[in-house]
Amino acid sequence: MRAAVLHEIGQDKLDVLDDVEAVGFGPGKVRIRVRATGLCHSDLSAMAGVLPQPAPFVLGHEGAGEILEVGEGVSHLKAGDRVIVCWLPACGACPACKRGQTELCLAGFMNAGTPNFKRTGGSSPDVFGFAGTGTFTEEVVVDAGCAVPIPDDVPFDIAALIGCGVTTGLGAALNTADVEAGSSVAVIGCGGVGISAIQGARLKGAAEIIAVDPVASRRESALQFGATKAVAPEELADTKQSVTAGEGFDYVFEVVGKSATARTAYDMTRRGGTLVVVGAGAMDDFLQFNMFELFFDEKRILPSMYGGGDVVRSYERTIALWRAGRIDLSGLITHRVPLADVNEALHQMRTGTALRTCVEI
Repeated sequence: MRAAVLHEIGQDKLDVLDDVEAVGFGPGKVRIRVRATGLCHSDLSAMAGVLPQPAPFVLGHEGAGEILEVGEGVSHLKAGDRVIVCWLPACGACPACKRGQTELCLAGFMNAGTPNFKRTGGSSPDVFGFAGTGTFTEEVVVDAGCAVPIPDDVPFDIAALIGCGVTTGLGAALNTADVEAGSSVAVIGCGGVGISAIQGARLKGAAEIIAVDPVASRRESALQFGATKAVAPEELADTKQSVTAGEGFDYVFEVVGKSATARTAYDMTRRGGTLVVVGAGAMDDFLQFNMFELFFDEKRILPSMYGGGDVVRSYERTIALWRAGRIDLSGLITHRVPLADVNEALHQMRTGTALRTCVEI
């Protein structure tokens, strides 16, 4: 079986191997034939060691496919079902789940420490799957809760995007921020997640949506997805002055995952406004405020984990919005590559030439 493997943290390329086997199938598990997977910036962060992940590991967590086999005790799925691979399943029993904050359930993270692949040859037989999944492969074995069934009319490439980037970005605007109609919004970082946040702000009726990104092609794309203005980072301060008379934006979304951009986002937020932190950053990258500004400005700082809402409900809502033509998902896929060319997808992400690259398997 083929899979794209990172052997050591810090390497910048993946090795597409054909001696990898999905392991761990049994009670409560399912085997999935992966058909499409998106490349998310979190994958790059894991490769660089920004996000913790044991190595060697199969990259990918934004995938979709069909069930090949279900283990004993799995009653809600059957062979042939189309599914989204969910890297953050809710256990339903922990304190976070009981409070209704299923996006904070840690059960999925526990899976990341158990190898779900092995090599039939080579010196490192055990291979992990990123975020407990690993979708840059032909097959993967996961807990049944990680496989969320979808209707047959949802294409695999669209379903894959819903598995992470779209759910995260849309949810940040719809769930976490609950953007108010007529408000002003700035989105810093306009890849697939940022564009999804822009679409969410548009759905909520924001009057001004400012897209901020250093890459010109991404700024152009943001305008097509609902941004009212798109600017380079060095133009943001002037835009704040012209759009808000210097007061600042009602909502600012930080979708980069760095303290420097989060600090800029805070400064661009009006007093009493809302900063939404969407980007996943490093544990040693600290964001600083002074105690007076926190008190005096009364700005809300809202982290948004996986869109800040029930994951399965978010999937269902996204599919309904897509079917109704209220959001554009196919337009997010700007590039497609086969698994053998996965390193080209990495280059497209690093250079900002792609909103989302779909790896077709």
